[in-house]
Amino acid sequence: MEPRGTKRGAGEIEVAELGNKLLRPTPSLPTDPALYSGPFPFYRRPSQLGCFSLDAQRQYHGDAQALRYYSPPPTNGQGFSFDLRDGYPDRYQPRDEEVREGLDHLLRWLLEHRGQLEGRSPGWLAGAIVTWRGHLTKLLTTPYERQEGWQLAASRFQGTLYLSEVETPAARAQRLARPPLLRELMYMGYKFEQYMCADKPGGCPDPSGEVNTNVAFCSVLRSRLGTHPLLFSGEVDCTDPRAASPQPPTCYVELKTSKEMHSPGQWRSFYRHKLLKWWAQSFLLGVPNVVAGFRNPEGFVCSVKTFPTMQMFEHVRNDRDGWNPSVCMNFCAAFLSFAQNTVVQDDPRLVHLFSWEPGGPVTVSVHRDAPHTFLPTWYVDAVIQDLPSPPKTPSPKA
Repeated sequence: MEPRGTKRGAGEIEVAELGNKLLRPTPSLPTDPALYSGPFPFYRRPSQLGCFSLDAQRQYHGDAQALRYYSPPPTNGQGFSFDLRDGYPDRYQPRDEEVREGLDHLLRWLLEHRGQLEGRSPGWLAGAIVTWRGHLTKLLTTPYERQEGWQLAASRFQGTLYLSEVETPAARAQRLARPPLLRELMYMGYKFEQYMCADKPGGCPDPSGEVNTNVAFCSVLRSRLGTHPLLFSGEVDCTDPRAASPQPPTCYVELKTSKEMHSPGQWRSFYRHKLLKWWAQSFLLGVPNVVAGFRNPEGFVCSVKTFPTMQMFEHVRNDRDGWNPSVCMNFCAAFLSFAQNTVVQDDPRLVHLFSWEPGGPVTVSVHRDAPHTFLPTWYVDAVIQDLPSPPKTPSPKA
């Protein structure tokens, strides 16, 4: 037995910690789709709480200045001549992906509106889960994902559970080795938005300008999945001035591109894989329609097709290798319960890292302080001191 007051070496501490880990089984969560095939869980229709914009320098603005307006060309969806390669790479300003923003922009919005949230629903935020829509999308698609794993960091602070994605080593290696063709395909997706959106209602698209992926308009929404209150934000491509309801998010439109399909097999694969991700992304946010531009090998859009979010499942309903929305949502609800029950200590410096690789269960590891913490000091300090905004202009990663 170690005498009181004696300092132990780092090696001894590691051995002791390893022994403790071996004594208690590490919790995990299975991802087999068959386990989650029950009835569709309760999901409250998302309601928009507010929005914010990011400008060409990726600076935050608490308004809708970056919102664009859906302005498709007057045609029946055929005979397009959009050149998605136009301007590449000369008029292209991609976002610096080395800057890890985490939840920072959403937290900035949250600080500015915390008083209103608490005034409307006292104590609601303390029980909520705060995250990005993209993180929830990855959870929804996990039971059917066969290629890409993920990591989500979780911390509890003043009752609220925050979830922030961590780039896996494999994803980082893949990003750094991204081939030129893939970089060009990413550009094409943004270029399609330029052809389909105007800067003001009733305006005309101007595809002659620069494609700058720093610019973003983000909706902040409130919802509930099962027993879990959610506050999350997602980037929105545009709003439709002619939508039946002007109320967001039902007036929003998601824009996508995909390669032209020529055979039933290609369409089957598209419905099984790509449409699943489009559905998850749009369903979570409450966006009613995805408008897709189908491009030929030369990079020209040859047709445009609208996919209503609530009808996407119909394309795979009779496909035994297809996906099921109930499985997606039930797994997401199960993960949120798993996270809520695992992350019980209220400490912004304590991080539970949930990791998943295809074919295996979700596992958890526990970490403290840098480099795993993701709630920035400017946010933690402002919440503790009950300040309505950051004490000073926050750095990209505090």
